[in-house]
Amino acid sequence: MLSAIQNIFRIPELKKRILFTAGMLVIFRFGSFIPVPGIDAHTLSAFFNTQAQGILGLLDMFSGGAFGKFSIFALGIMPYISTSIILSLLTVVIPQLEQLSKEGEAGRKKINQYTRYGTVLLCAIQSFAISFWLQKQNFGGVPIVFNPGFRFQLLTMITLTTGTIFLMWIGEQITEYGVGNGISLLIFAGIVDRIPQAVAGSFKLLRVGQLNLFTAIFISAIVIVTIIGAIFIEQGIRKIPVQYARHIVGRKVYGGQSTYLPLKVDMSGVIAVIFAISVMMIPAFASQIFPFQFLQNITRWFEKGGVIYTLIYAAMIIFFCYFYTAIVFNPMDVAENMKKYGGFIPGIRPGKPTAEYIDRILTRITLIGAVAVVFIAIVPDILQRRFNIPFNFGGTALLIVIGVALDTMKQIESHLLMRHYEGFMKKGRLIGRSVRF
Repeated sequence: MLSAIQNIFRIPELKKRILFTAGMLVIFRFGSFIPVPGIDAHTLSAFFNTQAQGILGLLDMFSGGAFGKFSIFALGIMPYISTSIILSLLTVVIPQLEQLSKEGEAGRKKINQYTRYGTVLLCAIQSFAISFWLQKQNFGGVPIVFNPGFRFQLLTMITLTTGTIFLMWIGEQITEYGVGNGISLLIFAGIVDRIPQAVAGSFKLLRVGQLNLFTAIFISAIVIVTIIGAIFIEQGIRKIPVQYARHIVGRKVYGGQSTYLPLKVDMSGVIAVIFAISVMMIPAFASQIFPFQFLQNITRWFEKGGVIYTLIYAAMIIFFCYFYTAIVFNPMDVAENMKKYGGFIPGIRPGKPTAEYIDRILTRITLIGAVAVVFIAIVPDILQRRFNIPFNFGGTALLIVIGVALDTMKQIESHLLMRHYEGFMKKGRLIGRSVRF
């Protein structure tokens, strides 16, 4: 591991990519502390401290603390992810979008362009609604907004929309010129940034006696077990044996070798969790903005940690695990490519039977992976509420941090191995995933 870290800085291109990624993340963190004009920062901070365990606390976690400070990056990257979800769903039902998705790089660029347009529209709606809601809030009789009115709403809408578009640009630049997936790394950086504060807060509560030693040890054990389980699921694969027939071209003999088709147990990984939490935020977020009674009732049903919230959240994770897997992996295409190059699965006929066999195995292992992700995402959150842990760092955050870290390490390891350096592990290799938003 140490030799691999040293080798990173011996490769000029990889060193440049890592420094570029670090620089972009520093810009992101710096922007999280620049507030939107017209806000009383002290009153806002006091107001958000009372909402830390609710939906506002969750939004603040995914924005890296920017929402609680109402900075220029308060919306974070979630509008972009929400738009990506909407377009992914529409791709299945709209033939024109489905055709674009099959046109290779040109079609993907067109869909990305539509995603950017949708992000701007969604940001404008969300920022205007937030400004409308925020100017009605106060803490201890002190208003949060100095001069409420249309000018404040317009300024907030322009500022927050510009901030999210800038974050979207940063994410795309990291993906192209840095290491890892830029959008995922922005969420990763926001969550990791809060870890020192959470640990320090826990030690403070332990010192003053509000958190007993047994509970602290139990929480630490749960975090360690969750990390191990998440790594195990992220790296787990099902190997399907593949045999290639021997054929002669001229005087040379090709094929005749045995290999395997690796199918990841959790092919969607962190993407399913991010998509699910994005959808689950919508009702609670809408109820905070629009003071309608039926939305308040829905919010009570969807209270974080409640039975209904937990069941729907689990169902959404399972759905997006299958949905993402169906988008990125086509068993029929794999079967046709195997048949084209003389490959076959022992005991299974080439073509359609092979595709059905792969699809059947993929369906089963995806269910196992999805259930495991649900367990890792939900159980720590339940224990967090049971023991009244004073920070929002449950299974969902751990899954995101571990998934993004593994994918980024996989990309770095690929650069090392390509230049004949040793990877992070002497035996075996990290198993990553091609993450797209």
